Amino acid sequence: MAGAILVDPSSLAIIKKHVIDNSIVVDLTKQLSENNIYTEIYTTEKYYIQKNQKNEITKLHNFTLSFEPIMVDDLVNQVKNSEIVKILPVTKTDQEKKIVEQIFSKFKEKLVIGWSTHPAIKGYFFGNITASGISKKQSVLEIINLYKIKTEEILGVGDSLTDWDFIEVCGYVGAMGNAVDELKRLVSTKGSNGYIGKSVDENGILDIFKYFDL
Repeated sequence: MAGAILVDPSSLAIIKKHVIDNSIVVDLTKQLSENNIYTEIYTTEKYYIQKNQKNEITKLHNFTLSFEPIMVDDLVNQVKNSEIVKILPVTKTDQEKKIVEQIFSKFKEKLVIGWSTHPAIKGYFFGNITASGISKKQSVLEIINLYKIKTEEILGVGDSLTDWDFIEVCGYVGAMGNAVDELKRLVSTKGSNGYIGKSVDENGILDIFKYFDL
């Protein structure tokens, strides 16, 4: 969720959520829709897409997330009555990405966008849009404060280069086997406190846990 929610790992209860102002969500969703930008809208428990936008990315992202989106006839109308924590436009071309950036520029004082790619979904760019000041790194710092733990006691794992922003502050770091090469290189700089596990399809996260005796 790009840092938009914090979940207690033992109870799976949501302990903190950063909801985007609803009027902003409605306006931004409308503009993305009018420009035919494939968009996923996330609450704390589910995500929505507009039915007529269903395409290849829907199937690919559904597979990596391991749960299906709720398809609606009118995405703008849906978000009017929902607490939204993340907006995710997905682009395939430089032109589409420029359109998203241009639309986003009108909201940059209230929102933040972080572009990423996914090693299992090649050729697409994911624009993670959350409330201003929200990021995975910020969430790590919130966890540290909430549970009174030290950064050197935390394991950070990722697969995209943008994940390094939060992984870097952790004492133990890991990268999935199918992660981008630059992230693997950065993880390797941590010496024995860094480990490159197997790929996602090979239960890489369990391989990383095993390495760190978790």
